Amino acid sequence: MMTEPETMRLRDRVIGLSGSALDRLMPMHLWVGAGGMIVRAGPTLMHMAGGDPAGKRLDQVINVRHPSRVKTLDQLLRLHGVPLKLCLDAAPDLSLKGMAVALPGGGGAFVNLSAGVSLVEAVNRFDLTLGDFAATDLAAEQLYLLEAKAAVTGELTRLANRLNGARASAEARAATDTLTGLANRRGLDAMLARQVDSGRPFALMHIDLDHFKAVNDTHGHAAGDAVLCEAAAVLRGQCRARDMVARVGGDEFVMVFDDLLDPRMLRRIGQRLIERLEEPIRVGATTCRISASVGIALSNAYTQPDPVRLLHEADLALYSSKRGGRARVSLAR
Repeated sequence: MMTEPETMRLRDRVIGLSGSALDRLMPMHLWVGAGGMIVRAGPTLMHMAGGDPAGKRLDQVINVRHPSRVKTLDQLLRLHGVPLKLCLDAAPDLSLKGMAVALPGGGGAFVNLSAGVSLVEAVNRFDLTLGDFAATDLAAEQLYLLEAKAAVTGELTRLANRLNGARASAEARAATDTLTGLANRRGLDAMLARQVDSGRPFALMHIDLDHFKAVNDTHGHAAGDAVLCEAAAVLRGQCRARDMVARVGGDEFVMVFDDLLDPRMLRRIGQRLIERLEEPIRVGATTCRISASVGIALSNAYTQPDPVRLLHEADLALYSSKRGGRARVSLAR
């Protein structure tokens, strides 16, 4: 059994460590030589300092702020074993903590640093990972938890985005006519509700294709579908970005014109639509011909616009065009 003096001598004996061992045990260490110049730094500290600080003066690498300012090795040695608050010269706004100990034989000082409460900021700023910390450092466990939390949060965010995207896509499909890509009756109702809530005036144009039944009866439903798609393109081409076209029946369409109440302009638009729709439509080797009747209703005809009533008025105007010989534009009274 060793005597107490032998135990004390063994306890105080200097243990020689290789550079790689120092890097693994204390990746944020700083070795200050007897002349006050940096001899060696750990890999994490070098990364945060923007390069290898070897050969620089102590005060060019770290700034000790508490318990007292340190510029020289002698001042640092007076703080042997005292907890330090400091920062790197390369990152003066990032608070670190550390402790300095004197090396035996007047060989300088050894400083070990830690991110402390600045761990999250340091990780984000310098893109640090688990490998940048000692395995026994509490920061490694904190960083593991942070990375795990970030992974879970990221996955939850991606899942939420997928669900929101799927929901938005489903809602868009539910409000879209599958054949023409226009809005359907559900989409129209939603648009009219928003329009009324906004208080902005608008016009409704109800369009019914004339002679469309003859196309279906003569050339078949495939040709009829092609004609409907062509008619949808014609109607869409007469809309501004803030307007809407909806297919509300087999060959019936409704157009909503935002902030447009000029009867003469609306009649011209309606007449232009009829002229475009009456142009021959080629479907394969077949030429199809249709026309259209149009009815218009204006929201300013009522103190409080009611979408149901406006659609009814536009429908009545449409059938006035039908009774007048078709291929006409009529305005609700």
